[in-house]
Amino acid sequence: MIGWYVHHQGSGHLHRAAAIAEVLDDDVVGLSSLPSPGAPFADWVQLADDAGGTVEHVTAGGALHWAPRRHEGLRSRSAQLAAWVERARPDAVVVDVSVEVTLLLRLMGVPVVVTAMPGDRDDAPHTTGYTVADRLLAFFPADVLTPAYLAPFAATTTHVGAVSRFDRRSAADPAPGTAVLLAGTGGSAVTAQDVDALRRATPGLRWTVLGGPGEWCADPWPVLSAADVVVTHAGQNALAEVAAARRPAVVVAADRPFAEQHRTTAALDAAGIAVGLPAWPTADRWPVLLEAARTRGGQGWSRWSPGDAAERAAAAIREVARS
Repeated sequence: MIGWYVHHQGSGHLHRAAAIAEVLDDDVVGLSSLPSPGAPFADWVQLADDAGGTVEHVTAGGALHWAPRRHEGLRSRSAQLAAWVERARPDAVVVDVSVEVTLLLRLMGVPVVVTAMPGDRDDAPHTTGYTVADRLLAFFPADVLTPAYLAPFAATTTHVGAVSRFDRRSAADPAPGTAVLLAGTGGSAVTAQDVDALRRATPGLRWTVLGGPGEWCADPWPVLSAADVVVTHAGQNALAEVAAARRPAVVVAADRPFAEQHRTTAALDAAGIAVGLPAWPTADRWPVLLEAARTRGGQGWSRWSPGDAAERAAAAIREVARS
């Protein structure tokens, strides 16, 4: 049996876990403060929320990212994880993502597979978490993005490419003249005014805005896979879905810790996969940027998302669990 710690921020961590759980031979138990999604997880441990309240000494002297002293939520959450390990005796646990959860599990003797994230992650907590991991899974290709911090962990790192819940789904029929803006659910800096300016600058396109100032859509695939062009932030889930659709795209980096999206956007632009921007542009630039994306096309996304990344990840997890 495999445990899977799912970070609560945004929806991408859960989508990735579910896509890989579907192709794993083992039962997968989700561990998260998110509500249970049901299938494909065999079970779900609803963890206590460790946010809120008064916090102090959060980093434990710089050794950790989130370990506030005397925090009731953190104590309950850690106790739940420890009790589950004692009861379930998992063969391995995938952690996506938390240095503190990684260390707690490893201290209990559990083999741990850790998600390697883009960005500048050579700080002490990340380095400790990556050092104790039995395997690092990078959901991006080594020939496009290889963060410098991963160099010391080359022997334990497996690059599988992007995983999308849409990898095995057929594209919708093309809808000429349509465009999609993916603003995301993990916190968006795109405003309604930005969207209005984008629409005014591109009168020949009919825009669908998903996330941010737009609407929530549980299944964006029909509109996304049919669009002429896409504008998206550089979150891993959003990129995986655009890549699965093989759509021409402009990728705009959002401010995230460790320069995660800026490093990813720069790599995509340098590789010619998409037009990458470090910040939201002025409205007058949109026609040229969108035309440049169309010129590059969408087939370059096959380098980022091979289509079988879930199976590759499952194979690496099985290897750790059965070693």
